Amino acid sequence: MHHCPWKCIIVAVSLIFLNFFLQENNEEHLPYNLPLEEKKKILWQLNQEQMSSESKNYLATFKDLQKPSPLLRQANYKFLAGSPPQEKKLLTVGISSEKRPHGTYLLDTLQSLFEASSEPELNCIVVLVHLSDPDPEWLNQTVANISGLFKPHIEAQKLLLIHGDLSDSPLPGDLNNVSHASPCEARYSRQKVSYALLMNFALNLSEYFLVIEDYVHCTPKFISTIYWVLSAWKELSWVILEFSSLSLSGKVFRNSDLPRLTSFFLLFHENIPIHLFLSEFRLLLAQNVPIRFSPSVFYHMGNYSVFEDTCFPVEKEKVFGEPDNPVANVLTDMMAGLNVIPQYAYILNKECYSVLDPVEGNYLTVILEKPQKVIRIEVLTGSDKQGLYWLQQGQVELGYDPLENSRGCTRYTLLGPLVEGHLDQRVFYEEDSVEELSCIRLIVLASQKSWLLVRQIRVWTQPEEEKS
Repeated sequence: MHHCPWKCIIVAVSLIFLNFFLQENNEEHLPYNLPLEEKKKILWQLNQEQMSSESKNYLATFKDLQKPSPLLRQANYKFLAGSPPQEKKLLTVGISSEKRPHGTYLLDTLQSLFEASSEPELNCIVVLVHLSDPDPEWLNQTVANISGLFKPHIEAQKLLLIHGDLSDSPLPGDLNNVSHASPCEARYSRQKVSYALLMNFALNLSEYFLVIEDYVHCTPKFISTIYWVLSAWKELSWVILEFSSLSLSGKVFRNSDLPRLTSFFLLFHENIPIHLFLSEFRLLLAQNVPIRFSPSVFYHMGNYSVFEDTCFPVEKEKVFGEPDNPVANVLTDMMAGLNVIPQYAYILNKECYSVLDPVEGNYLTVILEKPQKVIRIEVLTGSDKQGLYWLQQGQVELGYDPLENSRGCTRYTLLGPLVEGHLDQRVFYEEDSVEELSCIRLIVLASQKSWLLVRQIRVWTQPEEEKS
C-alpha cells in the first residue's frame, strides 16, 4: 500500500525527473511509455493539485540526480576483506547484510552463489558484500567467517567485503537522528541507506548491477542466464530486468542508472521499503510494466524468521502448472517445409513448424479466438536435443485491438527478444488496465540461411478465480 505523503512527493518530482531523463535520452525509443505529452500533462496536473510546500523543498536536490549524490561523495568506506578488481566487470552482484537476532544466511548465500557458478562465469563478475551493521564484534566475526570459507575468491578479487556509513553526512531531515512512527519505518530507512552505500561503491566496478539479499539460493548457471539476457537486451530500452519473483533479489540495473537510484533512496528515505521505491523509479523512467523472466533463478533459503517479518512480508513464488494455450489461429508469411502447417507451432504436442531460410521481417502471429488475460509466454525454437535451427535474432510482440477477419492486431508492443532462440517471460499489464491480449507475434529480425524450427509457443492465461 502506498502512503499518501509518499505519493505527494513522488508526484511533485515526477515531471522534473521525467523531463531531466528524456532530455538526455531524446534519441532513444521507449516502447513502454505513454505518449510523452500526455504523461507530462497528467503529471503536471497532479503536481499542481497535490504538491505541498514540503515536497517543493526536494525539487532542487532532484535536479542533480544524474550526478552522484553529494552526500554519497562524502561517504566513509572501509575495506574489510579483498580489493576491487583491476578491470571493469560485466556484472556486480551486490549483497547488503546486517546483524539479526536469529542469525544470518549470508554464508549459505555466498556458498550457493559460488557453487552455482563456473570459473568462466565468475570471471565476468565481482561479488560485493556490504556489511552494514556498525557493531565491531559482529563485523569482525562475520569477516573472519567469510575469509575462512572463501579465501580463494577474495584473493582472486572476485569477492570484496566493505563497510560504509554516512555518519559525517546527515541527510535531509537528518536521517541519522530522525524519529520514526514505527519500527518498520526505521528499518526501511536503514535499508535504503545501506543499499545506497552499496550501489554507490559499485558505480565503477561493472557495466551492470545485480542485487540479491543475504538469504537466497542461486540456481546453477544463473550468471550465464543473466549474461545472455543482457546481451539480447543491450540495445533496447529498459530500467530494471527481473530474474526472480522475489521483491528485491534478482533485479538488474545499468550502472549508469545507479546515481539516480541512490539519490532517489536518500531523497525519500522514510516510510516505504525499497521494492516499492523501485516500482516508482521504473515508472518515472518510462518502463510502465515489469520485465520478468521465467523461471526464477533465485529463491528464498531455509526457514528464516525474516520470512514471517511484518515489515518485509514473504513473496510467494507463482506456480504456473502446464500451459493452457487458448483457442487461436496462426498466420505466417514464412516459407514452410513440406506437409507442415503454422498451427503446429501452437499445438501442445511434439509437432513443430519448420521454415526454410527465414528473412528479416518474416512473422508468425497467433491470433486468439477471443481476448485473454495472458500471464506468461514461452517461445521455443530450434531442435530440442541438438540445439540446432533456432531463430538467431527475433523478438516477441503482444498485440491488441484485433483486426476484422482474424488477420492480426492493429497495435503491438514489445515483450522481449529471443535469447539463444528462446523466450520465457511473464506478461504484465499497466495498473488498473482492463485490456486483454489478442495476438502474439514472433518477428524475424535478421535473415538466416538455414532451417528454422518453431518448436512450440506456450501460453498461460489467468485462472477464472483470479479475474474477479
